[in-house]
Amino acid sequence: MRKILLHTALVAAFAGSAIAVAGPTVNGQQISDVRIDAVAKMMETQGQNVTPQARDQIKDQLITAEVLRQEAVKKGLDKSAEFNAELANMQAMALANRLIKDFEKANPVSDADLKAEYDKLVASVPETKQYHARHILVKTEAEAKAVIEALKKGKSFDKLAKEKSMDPGSKANGGDLGWQEAGTFVAPFSEAMSKLAKGEVTASPVKTEYGWHVIKLDDMRTQRNVPSLDDIRPQLTQRVMGARIEKYVADLKAKAQVQQ
Repeated sequence: MRKILLHTALVAAFAGSAIAVAGPTVNGQQISDVRIDAVAKMMETQGQNVTPQARDQIKDQLITAEVLRQEAVKKGLDKSAEFNAELANMQAMALANRLIKDFEKANPVSDADLKAEYDKLVASVPETKQYHARHILVKTEAEAKAVIEALKKGKSFDKLAKEKSMDPGSKANGGDLGWQEAGTFVAPFSEAMSKLAKGEVTASPVKTEYGWHVIKLDDMRTQRNVPSLDDIRPQLTQRVMGARIEKYVADLKAKAQVQQ
């Protein structure tokens, strides 16, 4: 943190201040509370907690920076072209940042703006088909055929799954696999499942590397896998504001008379 503070303090030391509120002095040169506040605010925007102890560190670093500044001026280092170019760049960037913050404040992102951006995002995501299936997994084809026969005679799928299935993950839930995309399952399973109509059971057992399956399709749906607006509100806000700032800057550059 000391390196960050020192860099920030050096910037503040050379920046000067138009308002001199009481603060420490170095060889009669006052360091105003406004400058201390400016460093503290910069740290807060970087996510740092400015405690009283941290504020004392800021003050100490500004004093150090002022001592160094005065020594640099004695040596005439403030007269160098390199220093003045650096100072001009720092001033330009600082003012540019203030202009962007002013623009953001004057052009807040509304709920309507976010909803419009969210709707565009949703529309850009392709729909995916999902299946709500159940299965009964057994060791042999003969066992699977016996399950199919029992289902034809009216025995419930749920009860048979609990009695017969070898799948520990779904057995207790009547073979329920929840909502899944077809690609979640191994190819023979997904191919057989995707051919079923709602409420239909595979007419013959399906063999996979895990054994023999009897599959029932409870339901199917299409949906877009997009998080809710509230879940991505900060990212959407940043996206909308970023686009606005980009256009604002581009418009200003287009109006400016720039010669290379």
